[in-house]
Amino acid sequence: MKIDLNADVGEGYDDRALMPYLTSVNVACGGHAGDARTMADTVGAALELGNAVGAHPSYPDREHFGRRELALPLAAIEASIREQVGALAATAAAAGARLVHVKPHGALYNVAAREVAVARAVARAVRDVDPELRLIGLAGSILLEMAGEMGLASAGEGFADRLYMADGSLAPRTLAGAVIVDPAAAAEQALRIARDREVVAADGTRVRIRAETLCIHGDTRGAPAIARAVRERLLNAGIEIQAL
Repeated sequence: MKIDLNADVGEGYDDRALMPYLTSVNVACGGHAGDARTMADTVGAALELGNAVGAHPSYPDREHFGRRELALPLAAIEASIREQVGALAATAAAAGARLVHVKPHGALYNVAAREVAVARAVARAVRDVDPELRLIGLAGSILLEMAGEMGLASAGEGFADRLYMADGSLAPRTLAGAVIVDPAAAAEQALRIARDREVVAADGTRVRIRAETLCIHGDTRGAPAIARAVRERLLNAGIEIQAL
């Protein structure tokens, strides 16, 4: 068994302490966080540590950290994603590297997981920037279907530090316990997803999850300790940690 470990970075948190435990990073590229300097610094750190580099575009909503759903026209969503991913691709190229993947952020990630039109807009924008990019989305979601429709490679994602609902969606952050901050609990959930392909939802339901990559949010309290616990738990269970 093998799985990728990723985190959302370039958002103003302690990335240097987090990255050594990862194999991939998703770099904020201006929509919810990040600017030219942070993108360059984050890409440089990721390359130094051997992490695969991907873009982390969002709704253009820095005020709410990209976690508010916006009723934008599809053309505006596409244009924003093309701009964000294109900016990070240029930053990576300047560092002698190439982007590997794209993972939407926050509200855009959740909407694209369930709404065909938005998912198709996201996939189309990614394809327009580079058809070789891999699109990462919630395991079992519509976004992955639309990636296939657009001819893009894709990867289903599971979450070590987030509570799930019975339908396989992520619990709203307003729900108590929606963010898992205990390293041991996050590591146990990561192992269950990677080895058993299931997760226990908020109501106790066992939900099937087919994930090729696991996320630890860079803005979760104690993220480096969580990432370390997850990595150690997986390795001790004989699971290989490898970039996509």
